[in-house]
Amino acid sequence: MVKFYIGTPSTEIAIRADSEGPALEGLSGNDTGVLGFHGDPALYETTVATDAGRAGVFGASENGAGVLGYARANDKPAVYAFGGLLAYDLGKEFAGEFRGDVKVTGDILLSGADCAEQFDVVDGDEVEPGSVLAITEGGGLRQSDAPYDTKVAGVVSGAGRYRPGMILDKQPSSEERLSVALIGKAYCKVDGEYGSISVGDLLTTSPTLGHAMKASDPRRAFGSVLGKALAPWTGGRGLIPTLVLLG
Repeated sequence: MVKFYIGTPSTEIAIRADSEGPALEGLSGNDTGVLGFHGDPALYETTVATDAGRAGVFGASENGAGVLGYARANDKPAVYAFGGLLAYDLGKEFAGEFRGDVKVTGDILLSGADCAEQFDVVDGDEVEPGSVLAITEGGGLRQSDAPYDTKVAGVVSGAGRYRPGMILDKQPSSEERLSVALIGKAYCKVDGEYGSISVGDLLTTSPTLGHAMKASDPRRAFGSVLGKALAPWTGGRGLIPTLVLLG
């Protein structure tokens, strides 16, 4: 049973849905499909927070939740939203947007593998995912080209099967701005010419542009380590999964 009011609360209408359909359906050509308020009439003004007041469902409350969702099944979300490719025709990149602080009392599950941050990269349009980057004198990033470089900054995210799980400081896209893995799992370019790599070996920058190598010299490794190898590599250049951990 769904009840709603027309005019004053004394005008009550109840709608009972059949077993096959929704209890209440709202359709609109140019405004909000379903609109709900509780408390202060001034809350009506908050509709401007949506796309010019046009939303599928809008809720506002003076002293409670604006929109509340509950699901009994553990494997079903209380609220489900989709974006990206599923909403391509709608021109919506994100499944959700929050303007303000967000409180989470449970785990946050991310499908990506690393925590990345965006940086301006010299010749970024030519830099491939998996490339090792170092800090420039101007504070930007460039591909590393010196062994045991203490200015090492991380690995460009997105190579192999790994994608970033979180991106910090994301700004409007630019060919010169790239997401760089700072911690977590990422595929990294390596050059085995400077020594075979075993699982667990420390990796550092190499003389090969944008490639890492095994950190064989402990005295020079301090401050220039970019992570640990998660797979072996012998000879030549390639990509291996790496646990990025600067140190």
